[in-house]
Parts: sequence; C-alpha cells; structure tokens
Amino acid sequence: MELIANIKAERKGKKGILISFEGVDFCGKSTQIDRLVEELDRVQIPVIVLREPGATEISEKVRDILLDNKNHRMTSRTEVLLYSAARTQLVVEKIIPAIEKGEIVILDRFFDSTTAYQGYGREIDLDFINKLNTFATCGVKPDITFLIDLDPEIALKRKDIIEYDRLEQEDIFFHKRVREGFLAIANSEANRARFVVIDGEMSINAITEVVFKHFEKIISL
Repeated sequence: MELIANIKAERKGKKGILISFEGVDFCGKSTQIDRLVEELDRVQIPVIVLREPGATEISEKVRDILLDNKNHRMTSRTEVLLYSAARTQLVVEKIIPAIEKGEIVILDRFFDSTTAYQGYGREIDLDFINKLNTFATCGVKPDITFLIDLDPEIALKRKDIIEYDRLEQEDIFFHKRVREGFLAIANSEANRARFVVIDGEMSINAITEVVFKHFEKIISL
C-alpha cells in the first residue's frame, strides 16, 4: 500500500492540493486520513490536516455550540448558518493561505457535508445550500473528494462509547437521508470527476489502497 517511489518530497513550485474526506458518521474517514498522513510523513511530504467544523479558534467555538446536546432547541436554519460561519473562517484563515503556498491540505469534511446533512438530512432547500456553500468557501473546491459510503445502520454500530453528539443522535431516517444525499452529490454530473466513491464495507487495507491509488494521480498533476 506504499505510495509510488517517484513521488518526491520536494514539491516546491507545484500547486497546492485540497483533498476532502466525506461520509456518514463512523464510516472510517478518520482512519483513512491517518493512514494517508502517515504515508506522506514517511515519504517526507508535508501535509496539513483540518477538521470541520473547527481548526481555528473561532471555528472550534462554533463546533462546541453545534455539537452540544444541550442545544437541542437549535433550528435547522441556525445550524446551517453556524456551519457555514465556521467554514468561512477556516477557508480564509487556513485553507486559502496553505493552497497559495503550494501545500497539501486534507479536510475531514467540507461543504459537501453541509449539502448532505443540512440539505438532504434537514431537507433545507438545496439551491439555497449551494449558494451558501459557494459564499462560505469563497468558491474554493477540493481537487478530489473521497466518499466512504456505508449504510448508517452499520456505521452507527461502530460507535464504541455511549454518548452521541447532537447530530449523531438523530434517528436512523435522518442518517439514511444523509447517505442518500452524499451519493446524489457524488453522482451529479458536476461532481463525478471530483468524487471517488469507496465501498465502506471493504477492509481497511482495501480502502487505503483505493485512496493511495487516486492520491498518486492527483499529486502528479
């Protein structure tokens, strides 16, 4: 599963790369991000890993509000605006400067999660969501998005602690709409070239092989 040998550590002068990982909760995103980062470290390629919402002082505070179970009265409109606010701060403060420096940035979720969770899950108007996403990201899009597709009923059983955060504790119908949303986004004509859909029921090693294979292609451009 090693990256090809001709990927050199020195990337000076090459464009920055933005990579996002998406999927329902507990689909295995974090494991694959960790594996990719470990391999990049091995071949001495610098990488920045950022989570959504979060990764900046302001965005982390917004994250706490969004995921706190005590905020059960939060409306869907408030939720989508808070996610977008945290994202804008992240894009301006961290992502754009890193890409301009030619760095590799890996995102644990990005605007596709808002489309899936708030657009499909909460059933907020998709046209509004798309416009909001463009505004919040300043038009920034990933070069490649890995969608680890997994049935939510299987994914939620992977949770090894009792307490769920505010979104994780939504009913199974919500999570199924989210999954359907991710697949619809990935299969749309506008996104087919960007998305790599991976069967989340495959072994961890098999998923890693797919991620490495497509990463090799994007980094060589």
